[in-house]
Amino acid sequence: MKHPYRIREIAAQSGLSPATVDRVLHARGGVRASTVREVEQAIADLDRQQSQLRLGGRTFMVDVVVQAPQRFCTAVRAALEAELPALRPAVIRSRFHFLDSPSVGNLVGVLDRVIRKGSHGVILKAPDVPEVVAAVTRLTGRGTPVVTLMTDLPASARAAYVGIDNRAAGATAAYLVQQWLADRSGDVLVVRGHGSFRGEDEREVGFRAEMRARNAGRRLLEVVDEEDRADAVHIGTRAVLAANPAIRAVYSLYAGAGGNAAVVDAFDRQRRPYDVFVAHDLDGENTALLREGRLSAVLHHDLRQDLRRACQVVMQAQGALPGPVRSNPSAIQVITPHNAPPAEF
Repeated sequence: MKHPYRIREIAAQSGLSPATVDRVLHARGGVRASTVREVEQAIADLDRQQSQLRLGGRTFMVDVVVQAPQRFCTAVRAALEAELPALRPAVIRSRFHFLDSPSVGNLVGVLDRVIRKGSHGVILKAPDVPEVVAAVTRLTGRGTPVVTLMTDLPASARAAYVGIDNRAAGATAAYLVQQWLADRSGDVLVVRGHGSFRGEDEREVGFRAEMRARNAGRRLLEVVDEEDRADAVHIGTRAVLAANPAIRAVYSLYAGAGGNAAVVDAFDRQRRPYDVFVAHDLDGENTALLREGRLSAVLHHDLRQDLRRACQVVMQAQGALPGPVRSNPSAIQVITPHNAPPAEF
């Protein structure tokens, strides 16, 4: 396993002991395959971050713990690593813990391992459930600040929240739907994820409240994207369409990989048009659908800015930067087919 790093650097990056890293590097046996993968991942992370490692200044080890589909995890890694040089002269070293399983037990297990290994801060995207809130309390009790990303844990001891104002985003979606439908009748299909993420709940609350405030009189019909069933959105959408001929609009609070494309395909297979489709997050799939005219608008925010702010909060909490630690929601950008980035974005 060739690499240019000292054993203690790899140990710090992986959270393993120097002795364990030494055994893996020299293939001495007696280590689990999962431990070997942790060492390999640590070396890969160091390779990507080596330009940052050359910077002077104080070094912070930050753990990024995200429960989300793989496409979002990939976007988080890319956004954070792109922001690392801008944080100089401080050096941010990051360890990534990505979980695409909905298991709360696995997530809490990762947070407890971070406690044992030690960390200068945790950036966390997790469901708002008592077990996670308790784990955040344990982290902060050990002096590790926690910054929630995209979806908040307001009842926890987290230091701050970074991401969009989800309630305002939902209200913005309702405003756009009403503007596009104008005086035409029609119901709205709402697509949401399966889980306990407060961000999605707040988007839905904002959407429903704004629709009521505008006296829309439209029914809101729901389809749930079940993460363990790749075809759940497609099947659910076709079933709802078959039973409800008045659906003319779609609001996708969240959909796993392929989710929005599956909704579009379900409408096509039922030979049903829609007048407006509003979604969240400008990933590759949504960019392509925008440019094809299959999405009306995507509500987007700058993930790189969010992660830069999260790192600054960690440094503030550790006393390395001045100023109070506070939550500052990101601006909501409305992207249409007319201002969409290239498809390879």
